[in-house]
Formats: sequence, C-alpha cells, structure tokens
Amino acid sequence: MMEQRWAWLFFLDALATICLIPTHSKNPEFSSASLINNVVSDPHTGRLYVGAVNFLYQLNPDLVEESQTEMGPKRDNRQCTPPVTDACEEAVDTDNHNKLLLVHRAKDVLVVCGSVFRGICSLRNLSNVEQLLYFSDTKGEKSYVASAEESVSVVGVTSYFTKDRDNFTVFLVGKGYGSHDSTKLISTRILQDYGDWVVFDSIIEASAVQANPFVLRYLHDFRFAFKDGGFVYFLFSRTLGVQDTKNFTFISRMCEDDQGYYSYTELQLNCSASNKYNKVQAAYVATPGEVLAQSMTRSTQYGPVSASDKVLFVTFTSDEDPSTSAMCMYPLRSINKKLVEIIGACYSKNGIINEKSAVYSPYSSKYDELCSSNNQNNMAEKYMCGAEFLPSPLASKAEFALKDETPLIRKGHMTAVAVAVEMGHAVAFLGTASGEVLKVHLSANPEVYGRVSGEVNGDKVNKNLLFDSSQQHLYITREKKITKVPVQACHLKTDCQSCVSMKDPYCGWCVLEGKCTRKQECNRSMEENTWLWSPNQQCVKIQAYDPPNLSCKKTQMVDITIPTLPRLRQSDKLQCKFGTKTYDAVIDIHSQTQVTCSLPQPGDIPTTQDEQDYVSVQVNVLVNDRIVVASGEYHFYNCAATIRKNQNSPCIACVTSKWGCQWNTQDRSCSDSDAAVSGGHVVIPQKPDSCPQFESPEPLLIPVGFEIPISFQGRNLDNYMGQRFTIGTELMKFSKTVIQEQGSKFKFTGYEFSYDKQQEVNVSFHIKDRDTERKIDSTLTVVLYNCSVGREDCSLCKHADAKYQCVWCAATRTCVYRELCQSPQTAQCPNPEITDIIPRYGPLNGRISVTIKGSNMGIKKEDIKTITVAGVNCDHQGDRYSVSTSVVCEIGPARPVPPSDLPFEPTNSGAVEIEVEGGRKGKSQVNFTYRDPRLISVEPSRGPAAGGTVITIKGEKLDTATKDDVSVSVGGVPCEVLSFGEQITCKTGKVPKVPTESFTVTVRYGRNTTKNLPDQFQYSENPKISEFSPKESFECGGRKIEVMGNGFDLIQRAVMKVLLFDDFLQNTSPAEFITEAKSKNDTVLEFHSPPVNCCKDSQSLKTLLYLDNLEEELKDFVYHLNPIFDPLKKSVITDSSVIIVNGRGFSKAMTAKEAEAFVGDASCHVNILQDDKLILEAPSSQPKSTSKRQRRDTANDPLELVVKFGYGTWKVGLVQYARKDDIPLAIIIPAVIVPMLLFIAISVYCYRRKSQQAEREYEKVKHQLENLEESVRDRCKKEFTDLMIEMEDHTSDVSEARIPFLDYKTYTDRNFFLPSKDGANDAMITRKLQIPEARRVIVANALNQFSNLLNSKTFLINFIRTLESRPDFNARARGYFASLLTVALHGKLEYYTDIMRTLLLELMDEHVQNKNPKLMLRRSETVVERMLCNWMSICLYQFLRDTAGEPLYKLFKALKHQVEKGPVDAKMKKAKYTLNDTGLLGDDVEYSVLTLQVLVHGEGPDVTPVKVLNCDTITQVKEKIIDQVYRNLPYSQRPKVESVALEWRPGSTGQILSDLDLTSQKEGRWKRLNTLAHYNVRDNATLVLSRVLHTQSFHQHQDSYEEKNALLEDDNTFHLVRPTDDIDEVKSKRGSMKDKAMTKAITEIYLTRLLSVKGTLQQFVDDFFRSVLCSGSVVPPAVKYFFDFLDEQALRHDNVDEETLHIWKTNSLPLRYWVNILRNPHFIFDVHVTEVVDASLHVISQTFMDACTKTEHKLSRESPSNKLLYAKEISTYKKMVDDYYKGIRQMVPVSDQDMNTHLAEVSRQHTDKLNTQVALHQLYQYASKYYDVIIQSLDEDPAAQNKQLTLRLQQIAAALENKVTDL
Repeated sequence: MMEQRWAWLFFLDALATICLIPTHSKNPEFSSASLINNVVSDPHTGRLYVGAVNFLYQLNPDLVEESQTEMGPKRDNRQCTPPVTDACEEAVDTDNHNKLLLVHRAKDVLVVCGSVFRGICSLRNLSNVEQLLYFSDTKGEKSYVASAEESVSVVGVTSYFTKDRDNFTVFLVGKGYGSHDSTKLISTRILQDYGDWVVFDSIIEASAVQANPFVLRYLHDFRFAFKDGGFVYFLFSRTLGVQDTKNFTFISRMCEDDQGYYSYTELQLNCSASNKYNKVQAAYVATPGEVLAQSMTRSTQYGPVSASDKVLFVTFTSDEDPSTSAMCMYPLRSINKKLVEIIGACYSKNGIINEKSAVYSPYSSKYDELCSSNNQNNMAEKYMCGAEFLPSPLASKAEFALKDETPLIRKGHMTAVAVAVEMGHAVAFLGTASGEVLKVHLSANPEVYGRVSGEVNGDKVNKNLLFDSSQQHLYITREKKITKVPVQACHLKTDCQSCVSMKDPYCGWCVLEGKCTRKQECNRSMEENTWLWSPNQQCVKIQAYDPPNLSCKKTQMVDITIPTLPRLRQSDKLQCKFGTKTYDAVIDIHSQTQVTCSLPQPGDIPTTQDEQDYVSVQVNVLVNDRIVVASGEYHFYNCAATIRKNQNSPCIACVTSKWGCQWNTQDRSCSDSDAAVSGGHVVIPQKPDSCPQFESPEPLLIPVGFEIPISFQGRNLDNYMGQRFTIGTELMKFSKTVIQEQGSKFKFTGYEFSYDKQQEVNVSFHIKDRDTERKIDSTLTVVLYNCSVGREDCSLCKHADAKYQCVWCAATRTCVYRELCQSPQTAQCPNPEITDIIPRYGPLNGRISVTIKGSNMGIKKEDIKTITVAGVNCDHQGDRYSVSTSVVCEIGPARPVPPSDLPFEPTNSGAVEIEVEGGRKGKSQVNFTYRDPRLISVEPSRGPAAGGTVITIKGEKLDTATKDDVSVSVGGVPCEVLSFGEQITCKTGKVPKVPTESFTVTVRYGRNTTKNLPDQFQYSENPKISEFSPKESFECGGRKIEVMGNGFDLIQRAVMKVLLFDDFLQNTSPAEFITEAKSKNDTVLEFHSPPVNCCKDSQSLKTLLYLDNLEEELKDFVYHLNPIFDPLKKSVITDSSVIIVNGRGFSKAMTAKEAEAFVGDASCHVNILQDDKLILEAPSSQPKSTSKRQRRDTANDPLELVVKFGYGTWKVGLVQYARKDDIPLAIIIPAVIVPMLLFIAISVYCYRRKSQQAEREYEKVKHQLENLEESVRDRCKKEFTDLMIEMEDHTSDVSEARIPFLDYKTYTDRNFFLPSKDGANDAMITRKLQIPEARRVIVANALNQFSNLLNSKTFLINFIRTLESRPDFNARARGYFASLLTVALHGKLEYYTDIMRTLLLELMDEHVQNKNPKLMLRRSETVVERMLCNWMSICLYQFLRDTAGEPLYKLFKALKHQVEKGPVDAKMKKAKYTLNDTGLLGDDVEYSVLTLQVLVHGEGPDVTPVKVLNCDTITQVKEKIIDQVYRNLPYSQRPKVESVALEWRPGSTGQILSDLDLTSQKEGRWKRLNTLAHYNVRDNATLVLSRVLHTQSFHQHQDSYEEKNALLEDDNTFHLVRPTDDIDEVKSKRGSMKDKAMTKAITEIYLTRLLSVKGTLQQFVDDFFRSVLCSGSVVPPAVKYFFDFLDEQALRHDNVDEETLHIWKTNSLPLRYWVNILRNPHFIFDVHVTEVVDASLHVISQTFMDACTKTEHKLSRESPSNKLLYAKEISTYKKMVDDYYKGIRQMVPVSDQDMNTHLAEVSRQHTDKLNTQVALHQLYQYASKYYDVIIQSLDEDPAAQNKQLTLRLQQIAAALENKVTDL
C-alpha cells in the first residue's frame, strides 16, 4: 500500500509540473553529452555529422540521432608517441576533442580527426559512423594530421591529386602550431595506400610552408577552407613573425593539383579603412543576389559584381576594441584579380606595383633576390599554378591588401556567418557570442532586421552555421546543443502591416490569400500587387469612397477606389463587408481599381453614440468569401444628432455641420438636405445667418451680487411673433422672463449672480420658448466678474481695471462693485502693513536682496518712495515689484560702529520701514539684523579631482541672507550649493589637473561680502579601478561584485548603473538599472549587480560605475540569461541527504559558494555547482514548511525547494523526507511468530541503517577527498601566484633606476676590501690617512714616484715574487695586497692585465710541471689569483647592471619575501620558509597575518599599509615597516631599526612597543621576546613610527635600579622556540627511545617545506642561472678574452685535457666571481642580507657550484637535504654550463687591441672615483716592511740594475722614512 501511495504522489507531482509548463511547438533539438567541436552536413542525404568531445554523432535532417560512437577518453599523453602502451608511464585518460570532420561522398566515408594520439585520423562509414573503416596508430609521424592541443584550430577540404596518370582522392589540411604536433602548416593527405604512401600520409613535401622554425612565431589561426574554380583557399589570421603580436587576416590560394605548392600565395584582407577589425572568426561563400551585386558594383571598391559571382563573407573581431566585431565582404573575382596582380608583379616586375614593393616571401628571409624582372609580362597567366623555377611562397604587403571599407559593425562578437539569397536579396545570418543569430538584409545600407526564433541560453554560437538541403532551415550549433530553426517566421504575422514592417526579404503579404508567406508559397505572386514586400510596396489600401459618406437614413451604391488592387480573375468572387453584413461587389473592368458595392440598409446601421453625429462602420473588401484584400471605415451621419454639439444654438449647429444638414424652423428639427423641401421655414446648409437667433448682449460685464438689466437683439424671428421667451443659464437657479422692447430689441431684468472661484468667468445664456420649452438659438455670452477675488487689500483693489468699477469698502474692508458699498469711499488706502521679511539676517557689507511681504504697499512701483532696513537705506528693485504685496530692495552696508564714548550701545538690528505715495508709512513687527557670518571648518577636507564631493561648511551665523544670495567656490572652482542653513552644503566642481596645494573655500554673500577658509580642501587624484570580479551576472542581478582599486575613501556615493541600448529602436534613450554600493573602503567597493530583466542581447548592455562625478566603464562585465531549472527527477530526500537539481546555465554567473538553497524554512548547503547540475546537502532533520497553512500533522507534507542566485529565486519543486519504515504492530500475529518477526525486522532495520550510514559516510568522504585534492592543488598554485602578485610592486617596473645598484666605488670597496680583517673600518673604505699637514705635499710627491715605480714591470714582478717568498706573507695579506694593487693600477688596466697574464703563465707552468694542473685557481692563495678575481669584478660590473643584476635582485627579493611570509625565530635565526634544513623552524608555530596602518611621525597624514605577522618581535615589525615605508630608498639611506620607536595608540594614550619590557612573559629562567600578539595588536591597527633623537638602550629609560637589573638579564631570552635547559634535559633522558624517534620523525615532517619554498622560487633561480650562463645573448668581452687565453694555454701543454680546461674556466669565473656575488648580494646592491636569507642563498650558491663541476654526485637517503633539494635540476644546470662554455668558444675572438680599448674606457670612467693615493700609501707599507729583502732582490736582478730601480726605491724611502709619525 505504501509503495502505491508514494507512486500516486509522484504521479500527481509530475502531472502538476507538466501542467504548469506552457506548451508550444518547439524547434527540433539535439543535445550532446559534451562540448560540440565541429558539425558538417552531407548535401546528398541531408544528414549531419557532429564531432564533440569524446563523441561522434550521426543525425538525420530532423536532428534525430541515427548512430553514435564513443571516441574517448583515451589513455594518452602529448609526450607519448603512438601507439600508446603501458610503457608510457605519463599516459592518463585524455579527452578526445574533434579537430576535423570531412564528408567524402564519392567514397562514402567520413574523415574524423581528433586531438589524441598526436592528431591521427580515422575513416568511418557515412551511413553508420559506428562502423570504423580505417584507423592505424603505427604509421609514425607521417600520419599525424591534426593537433593535440585544444586551442589549435584545424580546417580541411577534399580535393584530388594526379600521379602516373591516376587520380587520387586527397584532402588538404591547414592548421596552427601545437607543441607536439606535426609542423606542417599546409599538408595534402591521401585517403588510400599507394606505393610507399599509407592512408593519411602527407604526400607533398614543400618546405616553404612546412618548415619547423616559423610556425610558433606566426601564430596561425585557421578558420575556413574552401575550393572554387580549380583553386583551394585557406582563410586564417597570423602575426607577421616579428615582435609585434598584432594579428592580420590573410586568404591564401593555390591550385588544387599543385605538386609542390608552387602557387601558394597569401593576400592580406583588411576590414575597415584602418583595418581595425583584424582577426577573422568565421566565413561563408555564397552568391550575392541581384540587389547586393548591384550595390557592390555601385560602390566601386569591389569592381563589377554580378548576381552569380561568388562572394566571401567574413566576420572579424578587433584586438583594438574587443567589445565590437564586424562583417566584411570580398568577391572572389576581386580576390583572384588581386592575387594575379601580385603574382605577376613578382614574376615579371621585381615585385613592384605603382613604384612600391608589393610582394614578400612569408616564412622566409628571401627579400632582395625573391622577385625577378627577366620574365615575360604574361607569366602569371602562363604559369597559373606556378613552377619550381618561379619564386614561392608569396604574400602581399600590407599596403596592397584587399580592403572592404564599409563593414557591418556590431557590439559583441559575431562568431558565425551564413548567407542565403531570397528573391534576389542576400540575407546574412550572424551568430553571436551571446548565443543569438541575427538576420541582416545585405544591401547598400545593411540592416539588422530581426533575430532567428528559438530559445537563447547565452552559449556562444559555433562557427558551423549550416542550412538544410532546401535552405528552408538553419542548423544553429551552440556549446552542447544543435537547433533546427526556420529561416523565416512569416506565419507569425497575421496582418499585412506587421508583415511588411518586418523588412524581412523572406516575408511578404500574399494579398489574395490573406497571409504572410514566402513569395514562392504565394500562388499568384508573379502577378502585380499580389505579393507585397517592403520597402518597395505598401499594403493594399482604400483610397476613396464615392459618395464619401451617407446619411444613416438612406441607402445606395458606393464606389470604392483601391489603386493597388491585384488583378482579379473571372473565377474570383468579390464582396464588400460593412460591419457584419456582406454584399456582392462589382469591379470596373476598365480601371480594375474601382469596386462598386451596395451600402447596408438603414436598419442595419448601428445607432449614433452620445456626443457624436455619425457612426463609423468597418469596411472589408473580400475575395473568395474570406480573404480581406483591403479595409477601411465608412461614415454614416445623423443630422438629427448634430445639435448635440451646441444645444444653445441648435439651428447653427445643424446647418454648419460637415454633413450638409438643413434646419426646419417650424418643427425645429435638423434633417438631411432635401431640395424638395423649401420655403421660408427651411434654413439651408452653411447659412447660419438665416437661423432664428438672439445676439449682441449689452452690457458685456456683469458684477456678482448686483442685478443689472441685460438687453440684446433678436434676428429672423418672424415665425415666433407673439410668443414669450425665458432666459437662463447654469449659474441661475431659476429662469427669468424675456421682455420684448421696440422692434427686435429684448431685455431681461438681470440676476444677482453668486460666484467666487475666480475673478472672471464666461456665462452663456439659453433662451427657450416659454410654451414649448424648446431652445431658440442664442449666442448671448457675457463676462461675470468678482471684485474681491485676488484683491484682498485696498491697493490691489484700486489697481483693478476701471471697467470693473471696483472700490475698497472701508466698512467691510473688502473690494466690491461700486454700487455694493454703502459707506463713503476714501481717496487714499490705509497705511502699508509689513507681515514678513526675507531674509531676516544680512551681512554687514549689505548688497543682498531683501523681500518685504505685506499689503497696501502701493499700486505701481513708482508709489514706493523710501525703504529703510535697520536704519539703512535700501535700494528699491522696481523690476521685482508685485502690486501691494511684495517689494524687493537691495540693502546697503550696516551703519558704522559709533565712538565708544557715546552714551548709547551700537546695534545692527532694527525694523523695516517703508513709505509709499501719499506719505503713508508702514513698519515691520519683526526686525532685520546685520551680522557677520564666520566660517569654522569644512568636511571632508579631501575629494577627487573629478568633483562631485558634497562638502559641509560649518560655522557661526552661516544662515545669513538666502540661498539665492550665496555662492561657494573651492579654489575658484564653483561649488553648487545644495542646502543653506546653519550649515552650508555644496557639491564640488571638476578641476582640470590635480593641484599640489590645498585650496581656499570661499563663501560669497551677495555682491559685497566674501568669507574665506584657507587651506581647507585638497583635490586628490581620482580613484582608479584596477580590477573587478566576478565579471558576470545573471539578468536577475544581486550578485556580489567587488571592485578593486584605490582612492575609494574619497568617494561619498558609488553607483553601479547598467544601460540597455536596443539596436532596433534607434535614437531612443537607453533604459537604466541602478544599484548603490553596499560597502566600501579605500581599496574595495562592493555592489550587488542590478537586475536587468528585460534584454535579449546582452552585448547591448553597458555597465558603468559612477564614483561621485567620475564615470568609469566596466568593459568586460557581461550579463547572462537567467538559468533554466528542470523539474526535480527525485523528490524524496533519503538518508544520504543529497538533492540533485538539473538545468542549464548555472555556472555562467554563479559559484557554489554564492548560491543559496532552502528546503522549507531551512538552508541547504550547495556542495557542487556545475553548468547543468546542482548538488545540495539537505538538512538531516526535516525542517518546517514555509507555508502559512497550519495543519495538525505536517510530518510528511511536501516541502518547497527554493534556489536563490542573487536576487533571482526559483521554486524548483516539492521534496519529501523518506518515512521511516514502520513495523505493522497492529496486525494480530500468532504469539509464537511475533518474536521472530521482531528479530528479523530489527536485524534488517539495523543492516539498512548501517549500510545507509556507510553509504552516506562514503559520499561525504568522497566529497572531502575531492575537496582536499582540489585544495592542495589550489594551495600550490596560490603560493606561486601570491608570490608573483605580491612581488609585482618590487619587480614590475624594475629598471636600473629602481634597482639599488651600488656605485662603482662602493662596489669595488666591498668586493676588494670588505672581506678583509678590518672590514668596513679599512682605510681603503674610510679614506682616512693620518698624515700631518706639514708633510702632506712631500708624501703626495713621494707616492706619485712610487706609482711610477709600480708601473715598471720589472720592479712590480720582482716586488710580488719577493713578498710571496716571505713565510709571514700569508694568504690574507696576499689577497689584501692584490686588492691594493688593483686600485693603484686602475688607471692603467691594460698594464694591470699584462702583469696578471705574466703571473698566471708562471702559475700555470708551476702546476703543470707538478702534475696537478686541476688544482690551479682553486683557491686564492697567491697574489695573481686575487688579482684575477678583482679583474673579473671590474670587467663584469657593467654586465651586472645591464643584464644579470635584475634577475639576481628579483631572486633576492623573492627569497626575502618568501622567508618573511612565515615566522622567523629572532634568536635562533630559524624560519618556517627556507631552503636550508639547518635553518628550518622545527615547530609548527601558530600565527596570523596582520595589516598595520603605519603613520610616520612628521611625514604627513598618509598611512602606509604594512603586512606583518602577529608572532613577529617588535624589532622584526620595525624592519618590515621600514622596508615598506622606505621601499623606494636604498638600504643605506633608510633609518636604522635602533633609531626608530614604534608607538601603538589603541585608545586615548599611546604605548611604546619594544622587544623587552616589564610586561615580558617569563617561563622559568627564560624570558620571551615581546610580539604583536603579546601586546594584543589587532588587524588594521594604526601604529606611529618616529625617530629617536639619541639612540639609547631601552633600559636607560627605566625609573628604578631594580627594573634595570631585571631587564638586563637578556641572555636568557627566546622568541618562538625555547632552548632546552638543564632541567628539560634531565627529563628527556627519562623518556623512551620511541619518544625520541617520534620527535625526530615529527621534525623531519617539516622538511617538505623546503620543497615548497624551492618550487615557489624555482622560476627566479632559473632566470638568474640563465642570465649568467647564456652565451646566446650578451657575453662580456673579458669572459671571451680570458677563456680564449685558457684555451691557448691548454693547447700549449700536453697534459691539460678537456676536464682540466673545464675546471680552469669554472675556477676563474663561476666559482671565483658569480658564487661570491650570489652569496653576497650586498656586494652589488645597497641591501641588507639577514642571516636567514643568507642561509638560503648559501644553498642556491652550493647548487651553482655543483652545476659547474664535472664530477657526478651519487645521492642517497643519507645525502644532505640541500643536495637532495636540487638533485633533479642539477643535470639541467650542468648542461647549461657546458653549453655556455661551448658557446663562448664558438664566438668571434676578442683581440688584444679590442680588449685594451675596453679596459682603457673602464679606466677613464672610474679611476678618479677610487682612493688611489690611499692604496699607494698602504702598498708602501709592504715595501717598508720588507724593504731590505726587496733591495737585495733588485740588486741581484740585472734588468733592475739597468733601470736603477734600487735607487728610485731608496729615494722614495728617504721621502717617506719617518715611520713613527708617517708610517
């Protein structure tokens, strides 16, 4: 029973759902399981073949699936060579994207090419695609046809190939470049085995378009291929192969049977005059039809075009303006003509057209010798398909492109095009990226006239837009769906006007059938006026009737003129239908345009409606009983009803009507004009003067309240002699008798009217025959007036026009008609009375307008004599005077302050007095006060330069004057006043450029008072929008949009506005949809996208942001159609709690995180959101229903499932929770069976519960695993992405100016002397020599002599050998001596190099003779080895600045950033993120990232956001703050950490933060360094950085001795990890070995962090290695010179092999110089290298060293982590080093002369910057120390004796010999 109950519930639910869905006939559809790639049709059978991802479908013409086969996924990998077997370990299940489909009808085969297996194709049966006819993956590279990459487009076309007199079926393929594809741009593939050829073999080798090197540079994107007239054409876009990445569109052509592609020629196609639309998207070839052909011919840019010519229709997009696209047209005749012109120019005219070079060879460097002039002029015609001896391939230069300068331009992307011709008119169907297909009538002015019918879901239209075989239908392919739609929807229009107004060439009005049809569907369409199509023809209309109208009391025949009536046949039946009555009609056989019908009988004519004197009857002219040919209205008039229009004058109304009625005065009736009725009692039509009537009343003005007799005239009253009349009107309560006077004069005694609604009103009298009560025509109209209305005082009363005779009645104090006032009238009015003053306050300088309100203030402006305001004269503004009630004057300045000794107090307040004509005066009860407004402040003080900031001006007495008197400006720029009162608000204007200074805010009161507030408002840079996301929304709106940028804190009002432009309603203002920002800070604005529930074409939307006055367009923001939800398939919620909702379009503008769902009143978690599926997790327990109906038992009521996307809410269906299975205890069961059944039931229940629980757990675990896998993947990507983004500030604009390179002097000091024992205090760095003033000249001269002596090679060689022979001249001294020598000889680097070469030769001979040549240059133990190191430093300085410095700096910054991203122990110098395992922080420290807002004391109000960790010590925080605040300064110019203090101001008081203070935590005898977490500093806290004037240790500021001692104990401090002390060690010894092993294992877990850091930095390491080990770019001449020197010496010695030579080169450059620079970045940059960063640099430098050695390192588990870290990359780096050495060897040698020139230039540029004198002084120290030995050595050297070197040294010694004071 229960199952039946559930079944019924499901059935009813489904039935209800079905009933709610509106039913309408749908177009045939086909839905694919995956994305559709290609669609082709077989024109013979009409079948469609659909290539989708992993599937191939065969459909009949009505899109019914006939066959399908699964094409994937296949186990494959791009790196695997087919066939893919288990040997390919990288192979995984790979989606197979369809790349090419070709129908070959002759062989009944379908060519199918996919993306797997390197693009191998297969052949399938056209009648059944499941049948595989051929596939082979064992033929190797020659069978790779398509591309393995999704993004690479492939096109193809079938053709033929002749060989040995045989014809072969082939297809030509054009494709772009994929990294693992065949490199053939164009290839010809055979479809059968023949000789050495196999199926799909590439049978033509043409290196020009199949060469490997070019394809990647040119970025081909093939879009279309076709053949015509014996030629094959390919349409594609490509770059020009240079650095510029702009695309150009080309069409290439070659002969079908071209055996060598000799005819291959490319022609550039330009769309628009400037080629703005440069990238082809889709194309179609069709004939243009007569209309378009004529239009193209007239335009002259195409040449003559006939209707039968073929035209290439192409859609383009624009790199310049991605928001629009265009369609252009190119006749094939023009394309061929241009190609022949270009080919002919190359074959015969050296490639010259119009004296310009027109041809080049693409994909080749052949330019000059390409074309010829030796050939005959007709070579292009003679050799249409080229020849081997003729140049190829060819391409047109840009100036000779074929242009279409008048494209059809549309918003959005046109992704597909198809063209058909209907009745000579070309119609283009254009598919768009938003899923629509537009219909365009192609003519002189192409016009989009409609859209193809059918549902649009926002998916892009595929480029395969196909017609069916009859061209009656169009197949539209979108992402996963194909729809068959008719090319026209004529039948939807049911009347002629709506039919022709479509302007659809397909649709016209078939007049004789009464329907909207195609022309061929209209039977007699060839006859004139039978098929009407706009814009040439109008609908059939009735032009005229004869008679034009008729009395409703008559009947007769009517002639109807219809000029465009179709010619009728004798068999056609013609009728007229008037209303509901139908009558036979006759057509005039001569004119064929006049139809004669009978009019209806009077009884059949409808009655005349009220207020009308005629009735309109619908007229239809019918053909063959039912078809309405023309229609109109015929008027039947009713003369008797004409008097309704003016009942006071019935006769006049009758005879003046347009119907020609006559009036009978006897019976007083209006009737049809009748010549038979005549006599004096008949008034004929249009003779109103003959009507009996009363006229000419006297007087015309009548006052209210007083009875005045009125006389008037009578005319044509002969028939009324002796009769009495009454007169009346609506304002009279009763009629009065008319008295007849002499002749035709009449009067009545008048009436005392009452009326007070307005001053005047027209009163029309009617006159009736007293006996019959019938009205006689009366044109009596008088004016009734009331003196008191609008004249409330005496002055207003006297101002009234004299004709009214109004007087001021003093007794009643009212204005009345003269005769109504009994009291005597006064000559003068009472005194003026002032009731109000506006304003009541004015500035002291006056010159503002004061409006005085009151009464009796004169009759005219001249009546105002004087006005004083607070005792000050006020100038009357006459042009603003209002009689009696209002006077405006301009006040003067307030009276000056009297001397202080006068007895009265000064006052600036007083009444307003006014004097008018006659000496009458009035004084106000309220006072006017002069006062001085004072401006105090302006808020806000900053705003964007675009203006729009509403500023509030505060102050005292600001509400002086009125809003109209006040104007505000900011720095001279007007500020629009918005409100005026105790505060003034105004909106700032726009400034042309951002000023640097603050502006004065000026408030101007009237013409004479200006108040300034200097430096109150600063115009700042306009806000800038950098990014926004997400970039899509559904039309329902409500999606949270975050806009990122800066400067948003200046904005007061941020608005998101969407404008809708309708392309079919031109010149109409766009509809607007607006939403305000929900929240904002300085860098982020948050909006909810506004709903735009109105639009069909999303591309016609424009999304704007208004930031106050600034307008910014969000160019890439797209609205998608709302998603579609399918009815729920499963409405029962089981224990798994999973609900699956199906539909379409979910993921276009929504994510699972944003979507909401509800079951009843409870929220559902959205687990997964895919485009066609939502997976929801329902509440575990049943929630309450949202229904308001209260019922007792709602436990199993269906609950409503609601899904919310933003503002959009969808009721998806009803769901129910599954009922627990009840055990039917009520059934009486024998007592024996009850326990058994209970046991079984419980067991089953438990089992099901467990299994369901397990199933639910499995589902959850499965989801968790998927989420975990996704999060791990995302984490890896995010780590690298975050680093790249956060590094962008440091590296995006890295240039020589921004990288802190050291100057040459500092660079050499640090390289030469910083490693010395004195370091930075070395005399060479400090430049300090202790020489008395008196001896300085002598010492300087002596040092110059010593310099000359050093320039003697004999002396210098002797000097060096002597020193090196001394045992106490150790390695440190030798290095220092060599550096001094380098500086001393820097002015003659050529000489220095010569000395170095000499000494190196000696050293080399020594090592070779000792049979250990590999040890040479390994260490710097000799002077010459250090000289070589310094020589390299000098020669590579410029190379570092120009080339290698940038990647090194980026590596350093990236490493520093990565290290500081995680915790760093300040005491142990260990970090969470490092490359060095010994420096790895072994504990998992909890921390969070804080962003501090740092204010630098004394440097303005701007704050700098700085990212730190809450576990950082205060010193670490200071370092990070200094790094960020002073990031644009080199390290040496930044303040030092110890020289700044950091203050936190959480409340009203500040707190100085320091590493140690009295609040520091103690753990035993250990004290923890203070961190931000210790001080509880929160995110976004504001800290102040200030300089400390006198650097003191922190404990000197303490107050007491005890506090000092307590803080001095900082030896036992720790930061993150406390060292193990003695007590801990004792405890640890008691622990088991297992605990120790566990501890070790846990520590090693963290080693994986090394791999994470290494992976993140890998790109930076590789970049640096490439920059120094790349011989392909720049190699310093010194390196080439020295390596050649080593090569020469290796050849000189027999026992120096290649390995030894490799070691020499490695020791001389990479290990001697680059490793040193890599370990010490501060030797080249002005930076600070911390210990933690230094440890990681050590690992990278060790890797560099390993890469340079020839020995192989065998790695094992015991190998150091540092070695294991880069084990994988070492082989790559080793090859890089080998290639570098080989590359240098192959370079052009650097001669001695070139090297000397280079060295001389270095000497000239830098020598004067070095401390040469100090170096000479320091060198002499060694000469003095070893003086005797040196003298002895010189004496023993004959060459030295010849040059008297001993004497010269003695002279120098004599000058410098005072060792005590000088040396």
